[in-house]
Amino acid sequence: MCLAIPSQIVKMNNMMATVDVMGARRDVSLMLLPEEVAEGDFVLVHAGFAIQKVSEEAAHDSLQLLRELVREMEQADHPDTPPVS
Repeated sequence: MCLAIPSQIVKMNNMMATVDVMGARRDVSLMLLPEEVAEGDFVLVHAGFAIQKVSEEAAHDSLQLLRELVREMEQADHPDTPPVS
């Protein structure tokens, strides 16, 4: 299974970008993107490559789903611990 993570571009340098996802920053390649992007845009990142530009709303929705999934997994691993909101 592959997972592409929505990330926001915070800095660009030619065909490389620094992206932020939930506070973590990574350098990724922009070589596979079919469209132009700019600082502040959101992209899907997989295996070190930005592969698609997405809307801010779609990025936030996807990240919220990922957070919920992590919470559910943590709750399953520790059923006696009350959930954190």
